[in-house]
Amino acid sequence: MASEAPPFWWKAPDWRAFALFPFSAVYGAVTARRMVTAPRQKVDLPVLCVGNLTVGGTGKTPVAIALARQALSMKLAPGFLSRGHGGGFSRPHIVDPHSDSARHVGDEPLLLAEHAPVVVTPNRAAGAEMLAERGCDFLIMDDGFQSARIHIDYALLVVDAMRGIGNGHVIPGGPLRAPVVGQLRFADAILTMGDGDAANGVIRMAARANRSVFEAHTQPRNPEAVAGRRVLAFAGIGNPQKFYDTLRRSGAELAATKSFPDHYQFMADELGDLAIQADKFGLDLVTTAKDAVRLRHSKGVPDGFMERLIVLEIDVVFEADPVPERMIADTLAAWRKRRMES
Repeated sequence: MASEAPPFWWKAPDWRAFALFPFSAVYGAVTARRMVTAPRQKVDLPVLCVGNLTVGGTGKTPVAIALARQALSMKLAPGFLSRGHGGGFSRPHIVDPHSDSARHVGDEPLLLAEHAPVVVTPNRAAGAEMLAERGCDFLIMDDGFQSARIHIDYALLVVDAMRGIGNGHVIPGGPLRAPVVGQLRFADAILTMGDGDAANGVIRMAARANRSVFEAHTQPRNPEAVAGRRVLAFAGIGNPQKFYDTLRRSGAELAATKSFPDHYQFMADELGDLAIQADKFGLDLVTTAKDAVRLRHSKGVPDGFMERLIVLEIDVVFEADPVPERMIADTLAAWRKRRMES
């Protein structure tokens, strides 16, 4: 969504942000009130929510995957709850990574489904019940922090260290989903992703609110796939610049880039044009894992396109090794306390 968002959201507040302030105030007040008053339905399983303060790509999905891997290493059976971007199912649906398409369930759920069962539904409680029936005993909610649909045992908010909270204004004048203070009230921890100091203000606010602050960064799983290559990189994600920067750090020479809106459904002629441009200048085509999973489940991809495409996979690395284990353990402790009190 960030690539669809106005660029002024990510700069110092200007006349546009201030002109939209009355609308931002209303939007923020409604969201903040919902977070306070909405009945949060309690489900039978522990719930760890990976959310963010703003719209756009902060790295929630790779964090959710890292936490699922940690849960598996602790002999738990994790499952993902997702709203699904643009999903077409009115009832809770278990994602089938072999037959579902991104158009029907969203690209992030397809990526998550490679690691653990995923249910897409706006009805989080019903989704939790379906995952429990599938044998899951630990729920990771990808986004949904502000929706306040179910009780969250541990809420982790991911913040991009390079962009922070942008101009600090609420939608539509800025990228914030609600005022920061109101969101921190329901958070357990902040995780800053990457390098940069744009999140310092949020870190100070979190510290004053006695919330834990952790750090992490992404690293390519297969940098050798692009090292020394001249590439045409394309991406339809929230913050494509992060992808391009990662390619450069991996040793790739970015001869050309092409950015698309987040969750973009590529057309066959667009992919054909990318292939033609790559052939003309002797470049390798490279994209993200999120874009690749969308392409693998799309119709109309030109013959041979996927075979020539390089996919840069990334992993989340926490600055302190015990952090993921601590998050899982704190979620379980809060869940046990909730059960004892009910």
